[in-house]
This record gives sequence, structure tokens and C-alpha cells, in this order.
Amino acid sequence: MGAMLKRSGIWKDANPTGMVADFKLVWKQAGHNRWRIAAVSAACTFGVFYLMFTQEGSAPHPPPKVTWISVLKEHRTDAEIEAENLANQKAKEAYAREIARRDKDVRELYKAIGRYSGMDVDKIAREADAEEAAKAKADRERIEQNLKAGGIANPKLAPDAAQQ
Repeated sequence: MGAMLKRSGIWKDANPTGMVADFKLVWKQAGHNRWRIAAVSAACTFGVFYLMFTQEGSAPHPPPKVTWISVLKEHRTDAEIEAENLANQKAKEAYAREIARRDKDVRELYKAIGRYSGMDVDKIAREADAEEAAKAKADRERIEQNLKAGGIANPKLAPDAAQQ
């Protein structure tokens, strides 16, 4: 039983008798302001604990659960992967061609409507093409400047489509 009441760790150097005696001394020294001091101290303590209580804290997020892609066969060979990539690239190019064809049909439709309404659609098309080329050139120059600013002294971009 005596071992359970034995003080250990940081409590072995604490003396409750001395703490109580110190508190009595400070209480007597406070004089007639002791209740005011106690109220302010309690209010400050309450305020600090209230602020701590209202703070929202959260632990680090748990690591994400990895979900493997399950629609692909597990042990594909390099040849199978390459064939699948080529098929996907061909489908992507066919889709891009279809979109370009549809865009061209829409442009032709608008040109026909413009001609019927008396507009100079060829002039409008030339101005639009020139505007588009200027924007592409400005974008290309901006990219090259960013590459040079990033420490790439001689950036090699894909050839400009307008120059080919």
C-alpha cells in the first residue's frame, strides 16, 4: 500500500504543504483586493480555456486507400499494351477528325448565311484567321519566354503549324 502512495516522476519534488502555505501568504498580501484579483484571474483562465475549446483541431488525414485499375487484364504483355495504345491513339485521331469536319460544316453553314445576308464572309474569314495566327504566335512567344525564364536557354518546341 505504501508503494502506491509513494510520489514518483515530477511529483516527487512537489510539496503540497509548501504550496498551501504560499497560497495563504499571497491571499493575505492581496488585502481588500483579493476577491477582485481572484475574479480577474478566474475570468482570464476561463477565457483562455474557452478559446482553446472553440478552436477546431484535426489529426492528419489518413493515407488514401489505393484502388487499382481493375478494368485491365493483370498480366498484359508489352506487345498487348502497345497494340492497345495504338488503337486508342487511332480512335482519338478519328474523333479529332470528326470534330474538325463538323466544325468545318458549321463554318460553311455560317458563311452561307452570311453571304445570303450580304456580308463579306471571305474578308471576315481572313481577319479571323489573321487574329487566330497572331494569338497562336503570342502564345508561342509567351511559352518560350517562360521556358527561358525557367532556365531553359534554348527551348525546342514543336514546329509551328503556320510555318509548315
